[in-house]
Amino acid sequence: MCVEKVAESSTNPEPIPKENVTESQESHLNGKKLKKFYIGSIDQGTTSTRFIIFDGLGQPVAQHQVEFTQKYPESGWHEHDPKEIVTSVRECIEKAAKSFVDQGHDILDIKAIGVTNQRETIVVWDTNTGEPLYNAIAWPDTRTKGLVRELKSQMGADKLQEICGLPLSTYPSSVKLIWLLRNVKQVRKAYDEGRLSFGTIDTWLLYHLNGGSAKNVHVTDATNASRTMFMNLWTVQYDDGLLRFFGLDREKIRLPKIVPSSCPDSFGAMASGLLKGIRITGCLGDQSAALVGQQGFSPGSAKNTYGTGCFLLYNVGEKPVISKHGLLATIAYDFGRSRKPVYALEGSIAVAGSGVKFLMDNLGFITHPHKISELAATVDHNGGCVFVTAFSGLFAPYWIDDAKGTIFGITQHTKRGHIARATLEATCFQTKAILDAMELDSGHKLAELAVDGGMSNSNLCMQTQANIIGIPADRPAMRETTSLGAAIAAGFAVDIWKEFDELKEINRKDRMIFRPNISKEESAKMFKRWRRAVEMCRGWLDADEYDGDF
Repeated sequence: MCVEKVAESSTNPEPIPKENVTESQESHLNGKKLKKFYIGSIDQGTTSTRFIIFDGLGQPVAQHQVEFTQKYPESGWHEHDPKEIVTSVRECIEKAAKSFVDQGHDILDIKAIGVTNQRETIVVWDTNTGEPLYNAIAWPDTRTKGLVRELKSQMGADKLQEICGLPLSTYPSSVKLIWLLRNVKQVRKAYDEGRLSFGTIDTWLLYHLNGGSAKNVHVTDATNASRTMFMNLWTVQYDDGLLRFFGLDREKIRLPKIVPSSCPDSFGAMASGLLKGIRITGCLGDQSAALVGQQGFSPGSAKNTYGTGCFLLYNVGEKPVISKHGLLATIAYDFGRSRKPVYALEGSIAVAGSGVKFLMDNLGFITHPHKISELAATVDHNGGCVFVTAFSGLFAPYWIDDAKGTIFGITQHTKRGHIARATLEATCFQTKAILDAMELDSGHKLAELAVDGGMSNSNLCMQTQANIIGIPADRPAMRETTSLGAAIAAGFAVDIWKEFDELKEINRKDRMIFRPNISKEESAKMFKRWRRAVEMCRGWLDADEYDGDF
């Protein structure tokens, strides 16, 4: 493989060659054979949907992507149209499949399809008709802040995290469902009449891709189920005690069956379109998929995905580690058969790429997200600005619900470039806080961090990240690791690969390594200022303002 590193003294770095290793990727992967196998991957994200067809070497062959509508009916509310999500998936599949055929390939060479999805986002629908009963409530939505405060005062609230790995916050699926039951009459009526179906986006998509009510496929995988607060992390099954805490009667609501992330039978098959009849054999929540796509199969390996939000997963092995320092415990992946589920510690940052989008859409700083690096590079530093991007409060490791986005240090000298740098740095600082918490929970310091996602395309951002965390950031050339992870899960189910060792060279070519190029003292000084800014933004909302956000 070929690895690149970043010039040690550059503030807006460009890669320079480091080494070339003569071993061929195909020598490890039986390349001639694997190039004849193809796997489709549905990647349904927070702001866009894509479908990518990979060959057996993990290289994209055909793809299509579309954005879909973001709905913000009130401050702090974030919704999606469930039907539009299904339509976007079907459009991407059809157009990518047509491109695949136009290249001279045969549809029958696609051996399986994997699904990966935005997590915690929920859909509820009528079991009898398949019609959604409300918009999907997206994972960053904070309308449940008052409800979370109420639930935290309930008996047993302090024991929840030991069972499900998640703290009470606006983030998990559970509180979104309870809000719907309390506030939307048609949802409550369906529940009372025993015809309410619940699912995260993976369940909703699998239901429709299999033909809807005709087949009535209602499943989820362990990684997505672990984000609901309804699943016992130790048994990987729904927990009656958790359901009772949230006041749910299992006889009145249809919960999806929990199955392994890689399974030849449980997810059904495409019911229509160019890929009709092709089995769906893999399903992973997006952040678990990215860990799999980065080949994070060994305990101690970690990845950070810089998407709409930012999510750092750390493989802890076959037993859960319940965090004492503000992190989440979750299922990393479950490849079934004779394998045990693998667990992870996770740090979740609500705002990453959405902070860049805010500068573009709300303030008009840039015309395209990739321009953020150019704007940030117009200045040499942040000019004293620190931007706490608490648009939805602060997630891990702080879990501050009463914060709002705040920029400190503005003077008459402040330029747009300073605020652009501060926006990128906000994600990097929160990543540093998460890594510090992971070191305390695990007892081990990470040697390097694998990175991917849209913001990782910025060399400036990744160099800043390496400087702030004090360890190298390792970026692959092919950054569609989330989609690749879903393809890997699907491929394992149909024996394209049988052992993790067969994947060790996938996506290893032409990686770029960003190494710290500032002193530890300078990095510590920057982080100290960030921590002070976090404390200063705490408590912006009084308790009586939670339900009346402006």
